[in-house]
Amino acid sequence: MSRLLKRAKEIGQLGEIPVSAVILDQIGHCIGYGSNNRQRQRDPLGHAELIALKQASLIKDDWRFNNCTLIVTLEPCPMCAGALIQARMGQVIFAATDPKRGAFGGSLNLSTHPSAHHKMVIKKGVLENEAGRQIEDWFRQRRKTT
Repeated sequence: MSRLLKRAKEIGQLGEIPVSAVILDQIGHCIGYGSNNRQRQRDPLGHAELIALKQASLIKDDWRFNNCTLIVTLEPCPMCAGALIQARMGQVIFAATDPKRGAFGGSLNLSTHPSAHHKMVIKKGVLENEAGRQIEDWFRQRRKTT
């Protein structure tokens, strides 16, 4: 998570919301990595989790991730949470909870919703204070410059 927070900070300096994600296979090898690039690419799908999923699916040559883990610096939004459910991600670990848009317990919980055909393990709060502070500082700075 420390590495992801470092990368997220770098992404934040480029004008993106500072979020980074990695997907590990069942033996801990990185098979997908992403950071937000919505602003730079002008892409509404430019979320770190989706970029990591796309890369991992190409490397794995499959869309199923039952035995994989996604680690991300901020709780996934509904779009990303839905994609992770569709991809049958085995486990999701995130740092900061997002009380406004988080979809794994912050605002709503799609992982336990009756429509979720796949159940995954959710772990939250890994380096939560550091990640939360990073996001808050980024938004505070952003508001000063706009």
